[in-house]
Amino acid sequence: MKLQFPEPYAHPHPPVRNVNELVAEKETLGQRTADSIAMVMGSWHFIIIQSVILLIWIVLNVTAWIAHWDPYPFILMNLALSMQAAYAAPVIMMSQNRMAARDRIEAHEDFHVNTKAEVEIRAIMNHLVAQDIALAEIHGLLASNRNGEDVAQLSIRT
Repeated sequence: MKLQFPEPYAHPHPPVRNVNELVAEKETLGQRTADSIAMVMGSWHFIIIQSVILLIWIVLNVTAWIAHWDPYPFILMNLALSMQAAYAAPVIMMSQNRMAARDRIEAHEDFHVNTKAEVEIRAIMNHLVAQDIALAEIHGLLASNRNGEDVAQLSIRT
């Protein structure tokens, strides 16, 4: 009786790709700039520094230490903040859109990795089933060669 095992698994799929490298290959200067601006503007450092600058602006204009270049209700400061918001919002949206595109690429790559893993697990399970069948046949042959010895005694010796 010849024992049969499946052919060795060949791994026909390409290797897993790094999503960071895939995204970096397609990244433009504008996208990198948008990401940098969004990262800076979305930080506590930026909020604290901007709050300190605005507080200094208000104190200088209320106390008139230098001059009343922007007296209360601080119309110039509001104009500057509106301009900042008008430019910051689209840049942050560009960064978010790029991150959403990156997430789609990552989800697509995850799907491919999961598919590859499923194929390889199936190959491993087929090989284990073949080993189980082979071990059962070997066990049966050993049991028949022992001239009727108890199978439990045989398993104790091995």
